[in-house]
Parts: sequence; C-alpha cells; structure tokens
Amino acid sequence: MRRQRPVPWRHRARYVFDRTLARSTGALLGWLAACCLAIVVPVSTLLVWTDPRAPRSLSERLVAVWRTSAETLRLGGVTGAPLRMLLSVFLGLIALLCVSTLVGVITTGLGDRLEELRRGRSTVLEKGHAVVLGWSDQVFTVVGEMVVTQAGRVRGAVAVLADRDSAAMASDLNVALGVTRGVRVVCRTGAPTDPASLTLLSPAAAHSVLVLPGDDAAADAEVVRVLLALGTLLGSEAGPPVVAAVRDERFLTAARLAAGPRGVVLDVESTTARLLVQAARHPGLVAALKDLLDLAGAELHVVRAPDAVGLTFAEISLRYEEACAVGYLAADGRALLTPASSARCGTGDRLIVVARDDRPPLPKQEGIAVDLTVMAVPQDQQRAPSKTLLLGWNRRAPLVLELLTRTAQPGSHLHVVTGSDDGSVTAGPADPTGDGRVTVAYHVGEPTRPDTLRALDLFGYDSVIVLGPDVGPHLARPDDQLLLTLLALRAVEEETGQALPVVAELNDHRGRMLAPLGSEADAVVRGELTSLVMTRIAQNIGMAAVFEELFAARGGALALRPASHYVLPGRAASFATVVASALRRGECAIGYRAHDACTPRRDVDVRLAPGKAERRVWTSSDEVLIVTPSAPGSPCPGNASDERPARPDVLPEARRSTDDRPARGPAPE
Repeated sequence: MRRQRPVPWRHRARYVFDRTLARSTGALLGWLAACCLAIVVPVSTLLVWTDPRAPRSLSERLVAVWRTSAETLRLGGVTGAPLRMLLSVFLGLIALLCVSTLVGVITTGLGDRLEELRRGRSTVLEKGHAVVLGWSDQVFTVVGEMVVTQAGRVRGAVAVLADRDSAAMASDLNVALGVTRGVRVVCRTGAPTDPASLTLLSPAAAHSVLVLPGDDAAADAEVVRVLLALGTLLGSEAGPPVVAAVRDERFLTAARLAAGPRGVVLDVESTTARLLVQAARHPGLVAALKDLLDLAGAELHVVRAPDAVGLTFAEISLRYEEACAVGYLAADGRALLTPASSARCGTGDRLIVVARDDRPPLPKQEGIAVDLTVMAVPQDQQRAPSKTLLLGWNRRAPLVLELLTRTAQPGSHLHVVTGSDDGSVTAGPADPTGDGRVTVAYHVGEPTRPDTLRALDLFGYDSVIVLGPDVGPHLARPDDQLLLTLLALRAVEEETGQALPVVAELNDHRGRMLAPLGSEADAVVRGELTSLVMTRIAQNIGMAAVFEELFAARGGALALRPASHYVLPGRAASFATVVASALRRGECAIGYRAHDACTPRRDVDVRLAPGKAERRVWTSSDEVLIVTPSAPGSPCPGNASDERPARPDVLPEARRSTDDRPARGPAPE
C-alpha cells in the first residue's frame, strides 16, 4: 500500500482557519479582532518603548501601550522623530482598515440575520389551523376559502409553505385577499418535500392539510414527494385530513397510495374536462357551480339531523324552511344523491343539504303549503341529437372528446378544428362509439383566424367549446391564443347580431376579465373549481364522497332547467311547490335563477336554498337548478335525458294546498 505523504503544516493551518470562519459571523469577528490586535499591540509597544518621555516602570509603560492602542485612530497624535510619526500613521491606517472591515462584517451579519428572520424559519405554534403546501395560481383561491373557514375560530390561522421568499408570498396574498377577518396568514420558506421544513408548520396539530400542484412539468411528481414527506412526518396514526390534487391522471394512483387512508387526491384534468362538458350541455352552469362550491352564501353541507331519522326523503325535502336536501351520506361513507322519495333516513345516516351553514337545519313548525294547481304536468324531456364544435387541442381534449361522444344522443355530430401543429389528432376515428350513434369530423385550421371560423356554420352548433394550448417552455401564456379565438368569435357575433353558446377554458383566472365573452358565453378557469372542491373537502372530509358522486360518471349531475318544467309560467307559487314538482320527476330542486333580458346569463346569480315559503311569479325565462341522478349505465353526468319516470304520489301527507292567490311580488334577488 502506498504510504500517505504527511500534510504540510500550512495546509492544516489553512483548513483550521477556513473551518473556523465558516462557523458563524462571530468567528469571523474574532479572527478580525485577533489580526487587528496582532498588529496594533506590537506597534503601540514599539512607540512607547522608543518614546524618551515614556514612564520608567513596566506597569506604567503597559498602561501607555493600552492608551496608545485605544487611540490608534488619532492620526498625527505622536510627534518627534520621523520614524515615530510614520509608525503612528501606519498604526492609524491599520486601525482604520480593521474598524471599517469590522463594521462591514457586523452589518453583513445583521443583514443576514434579518433576512433569515424575514424569510420566516420559526415554528408555527398554532392548533386547528389550515396548512397549505406549494404555490401556484390556485393558492389564492385556496387560501381565500380557508380564511373564511378559519374566521369562525378563536385563533384562526392559515400557514403556507413554499420554496419562495416568504415576504413576497405574504405580499402577494395580502394584495389578493385584502382583509382577512382577523385570521393570521403565516408564510414560511422551505421545500414542502423536506420533512424538516414541514415541521415549521406543525401539520400534526392542523385541522387540515392541502397540497397544491405547481405550474411546471414536474408538478405531479412533486405532489407525490410532498405526500410521502407528510407520511414520514405524521406516520400512520390518526392525523388531519390531507387533500391534494394532480394534473396528470398517471400520477393519481401513486398520489393516493402516498396520501394513505387520511388523504383525498383529486384529478384536476378530469374534473376540468367534466365541467367543460357539463357547461356545454347546460349553459350558465359554471356560475351556479361556483356559487354552490364557495363559502359565500349557501353551499353543500353534510349535517346530522336526528329529527330526520325514519322519515322518507320526500318528507325531509319539505321539512326544512332554509335547507334543501339532496341526499344521504350513509354511515359507511357512501353518498346517495337524489334517492327515491320513499327512501328513509337510517340511524347513523347524515343529510346532504344545501344551506348557509353546517348547523343542523331547523324544521318548520307548520307544514309548508304546496300548490298542486300550478304544478306543470311531468313529461319525458328527451334530448335531441346535438352538434358540438371543438376548437383547439390540449391534454384534456381527448377526455373532453370521449365524454362528448359517450353522452351524446344518437345522430349527434362532433366537429373538431385544430391547428396545423395538432394535425396528428385528425387521425381519430370518425365513429368512436362503433355503433354509428355519433359522427366525428376533423378539420385542420387555425381557430385564431377569422377566415377559418367564417368557413364554419357556427350558428348551426348547439355549443362551441374553445380549448387553449398547454403551458410549456415554448408557450408561457397559452391564454393569448385562446383570447384571439374568442375575439374572432366575438367579431362574428357582432357581424350577425346573434349570440354563440361558447364555453372557453382559461388557464389563468386573471384572463377572465380580459376574455371577450358574448351574452351566451362562459369561461371555465382550469383548477379554480377544483380548488374550491379541495377546500370544501378539507373543511369536512365527508364531502369527498359527495363530490365523487356529483362529478363522477355514476353520480348525480347539476342542471339548469326551465322553470316551466315544474310550475306553470305566469302563476304565483312557493319554492316548496317547485321542490315538490321536482320530486315527482325524481330530481332535487336547490335554487333558481331569475333571468333579465338585459343581463348576460353568466352575470345572473343563482339563488341557492331560498325559503320554502317564498312566493314569486315564475316566468318562462326563469331557470331552476336541480340535482338529477344519472340513469343506470349512464356514462357521465350532465346528460339531460337522465330523467326518472314521473311519480305523482311522492308528496308527503303534509299540507297540500290549491292556493292560487297572486304573489305579493317577486322575491328579492
């Protein structure tokens, strides 16, 4: 074995010196002081010993050395021989250099310490707070909703951890959220994939943990790593619910395995595609969905109602004045939306209601009058074959196309127009269902060009879906192309004086204000509604099963139906009458929208969970928001033909009225 050469002494000294300097600012100050004294003290001693007027005793000379060392910044204080004066000047310059360096080191050390404090590295000592991990455009929606949730707590707090400057995060959130109702929003800098950084937010003591996907290509893999880090930190014991989201369904299984039994993982792409299809089937549904999901006003809740045990769903539907029942959450965690009217609420079941808060609804002391004379006669409303135009292509387009073909009626047509860069998609089958039920036509053309759109029979389509390209290194702002397409569509509307039923998918919520939407157009912001779903699940983990049924293929669907399907136009009726009429059709009425001819459809708010006794004159332009179950074997929500046979005997033996008095006026909007 080759003998190792001895390390030179100067290398050892240099290593010890560097290691000492790397410890802290204090070590650097110590070395600087030592070097300064190593020069100042000997020179001061030389000045004292060469002074003819120096004291004779050693103690007095040492005092003189101390005095000279302390007065090194006083240039020209020594007189006499030129050598002594040069030594005095040299001593002053050395001291000036040392002091200036010392001030710089102290300033740098204090600045680094203040910057560390500014970044926020202290542990968040809160309990019952909300933890948000990651940073993306969704963070503003998520934190805003969690602030509303935490506002009801004594010491409400929302803690955010991301690999960004904490001061910049706090500033951005403060600008976006404004007043936080006494809820503290705490930001910490750190990698959410690092368990040591996660401990800064005390996730074990939190009420809920939300994991947001980033905007880069590796965002979904990052979510899986964050979930694994949470599992390492929290272990397999009971802890706060963890709600996460991924953009690519290929990571969905891995993310759910990493989240464990306490976690819920949502698929952003799939949810967005389903919302686009539902919005295309039911114009104006996007705003209704947002009203139903956010925490402003009435929204979906899972509540315990001991007084409802043993009652049928028909009795429960008309029992509460300010809550609309839509189903049961069974004791085993299964959600049943729009159950049969005869289905009874069992012991351990909870009610799924639309109400203003999650408190148990109060039953009305007196029965609610239902006017049978103004109910519309139930009829089967079979949806006619549709013609749908799809402009643009991205990762969600295949799923949108699949859902459109699976939910279309026989004889329907789908027309796909994509740019030249997406020419490979035109190789799709013209008959994807294989039974001739749906015909798909592909066309290569730039949707942003007006001449491409004018070559199409735009007003011959029942709905137009506009997709923008995916975010990537080559395209940082994909909404730009989508806005160009919307501008071209808007120009066609202005030329013809007709409105197009357009549904556009936006990547950035800030583009909604810029989008040139017509009176019948609407926009779905990718990830925004998913963020609202995440916050609702974080608030109550039981909502996961409810939304699974609401958006999944086998579950119920939201729809806006003409009020004339339920009550006679021009007649006065209470909302309880509308609820009872919807029950006869196997549906749950949860709100309505009164249209104004001068206001675009998307700008009219949906009135959720109105009072059952509220009376108004219903017009043919009014719409009722309902939850309707999917028919057996129905592949996707949003299929308007999924209607149960009419059941005229579903009304409970409560007060049935034939009151035909005129209403006192429309209900306040």
